[in-house]
Amino acid sequence: MSYTVIARRWRPQQLSEVVGQRAVTQTLRNAVSSDRIAQAFVFAGPRGVGKTTTARILARMLNCVNGPTADPCGICDACTEVAESRDMDVLEIDAATHTGIDNVREVIISGLAIMPARDRYKIFIIDEVHQLSASSFNALLKSIEEPPPHVVFIMATTAPDKIPDTIVSRAQVFEFKTISSRAIADQLKKIAVADGLTVSDEAMALMARAAEGSMRDAETAFDQVLAFAGTTITVEDVATVLGLVGRDLLFDVLAAVADENGAAAFELAGRAVESGYDLRLLCRELTRLVRDLLVLQIDPTRFTDPDIAPEADHDRLKALLPRFSREDLLRSFDVLTRAESEIKLAAEPRYHLEMALLRWIHLRKLTPLSDLIERLEGAGPIPPGPVRTPAAATPTAPARRPAPSGYSSSVARRVSTPPGRTTASGAPAAAAAPPSGPRLAPTPALFVLGAASNPVAATAHESATLVGAVPAGTGGASKDAFLAEIKRSRAALYGSSVAQADRIDFEADRVVIAFAAGNSFAANLVVQKDNKAWLEGLAQQVAGRKMTVVTEVVNKDAGSRQAAGGGRVPAAPSGDDAALKAEAMAHPTVQAMLEIFPADITSVTELKKS
Repeated sequence: MSYTVIARRWRPQQLSEVVGQRAVTQTLRNAVSSDRIAQAFVFAGPRGVGKTTTARILARMLNCVNGPTADPCGICDACTEVAESRDMDVLEIDAATHTGIDNVREVIISGLAIMPARDRYKIFIIDEVHQLSASSFNALLKSIEEPPPHVVFIMATTAPDKIPDTIVSRAQVFEFKTISSRAIADQLKKIAVADGLTVSDEAMALMARAAEGSMRDAETAFDQVLAFAGTTITVEDVATVLGLVGRDLLFDVLAAVADENGAAAFELAGRAVESGYDLRLLCRELTRLVRDLLVLQIDPTRFTDPDIAPEADHDRLKALLPRFSREDLLRSFDVLTRAESEIKLAAEPRYHLEMALLRWIHLRKLTPLSDLIERLEGAGPIPPGPVRTPAAATPTAPARRPAPSGYSSSVARRVSTPPGRTTASGAPAAAAAPPSGPRLAPTPALFVLGAASNPVAATAHESATLVGAVPAGTGGASKDAFLAEIKRSRAALYGSSVAQADRIDFEADRVVIAFAAGNSFAANLVVQKDNKAWLEGLAQQVAGRKMTVVTEVVNKDAGSRQAAGGGRVPAAPSGDDAALKAEAMAHPTVQAMLEIFPADITSVTELKKS
């Protein structure tokens, strides 16, 4: 007798034997038991999860000699013939072959009125129904909506979105899910025990994960490995036959990244190439392992879930967990998914893998900005005396990896001040007299970054801006930091309003922004509720005290005016020119351009149509 493959030999014969589809099987069981049998069913889901098998079981339930019953006997003529696909009243139709309307009319429609030859129901099982043509669906439409009482349609598909809504609305739709790796591994273990095979749990888990939710794929892979290894199967046998990446290599890669060992990364990439692994599959498996580590970091109770942490991997997972932060793992996921897509089209996939591993190692050296701020602010208020950097004021701060070059130039200046630096007046920083008034806590990083975006201001007022807030009575540095942060954070507001001001005065408890009489549009932007609240909050944090933002309108003769940044720009337009400029500044296209390319608009010219 010829050999029967595992997938056919272990095909379920009862609803209770269908793995991982409890919602479907329980509904069908109850429907048949209560005699609530629909005229048409659509079984939708991915490949190899039991759609056609469930259709055959439903046919047996309806036509069993004891039926309709939720538990067919399995020994009557109807049950045995349906299981062997030779029942003349149960027609299985491959829609990929019988695509045209003539086939549908001949095989289905012409026989609808004919009573079953022996069984209770005439059942049409249409596999891959989405491949029928549009005219075939139209021909079936009326038959599916109002078939004779002895006819039942069961349609199976892997692409339910390709079935016309008119068909779907006339049938009961059952969604089949992918099967969990644990359920697949349990079924494979059951098969191994029944057939007297010796298979390690790691090999079972590897085949189950490789099946990606398809029971049929797992059973087919099991057959293939059996042909190679015989009755004893190890995880190495599974990896060799199926071309899967061994878990040892994956953990070695993560260990090399955790050690920041670039040489080991190159060596492991070479090992993967020499072993003949698909490098895209290697990236995919690394992505899965990174995701598992992130899940375990967030929820340590998932160590009991074999889908996340197989028992054989517990020790290695526990050793790697403390070596990666959540930020590391999130960045790793992005690096690996991008590498997988790049390798697909790469002429030299190995190079892309090696560069991805080096990029992964480099990203681990980044120090989160929040950690730097926490370190700097942990020193508390700076005592009176010579100007000192926060790094010097916190000798007990925990050691961290240095930020990479270019990560944040302004933060780097706060952490380490170059020796011999001079202040704006030209005196050495160490000998500069302390400013009058109490010193406050270090300025938040938001405004340090803003100062860095204006190199002139950051250089001229570095002591005031980077060490602490400027005391009352000295408005120059505060104003520079205030304007730089507006330009950096809200470029559109800066270009359309603040930059148009005639003058900006940073006083004891308020910021006065003065505009020319013809520039009401810019003045109104400042006093809008959201803009005003944001500007006052910004001014308060820069100055270290409560500040109010107010606007003034001044009348002045044509000429030049003092800009907010200290330069000389043409005077604000008046009359028709001011109205034209206000109209242009309010245009959404201009606002969008200012968001992308911060600039000061000094004049507007209307183009006349010829």
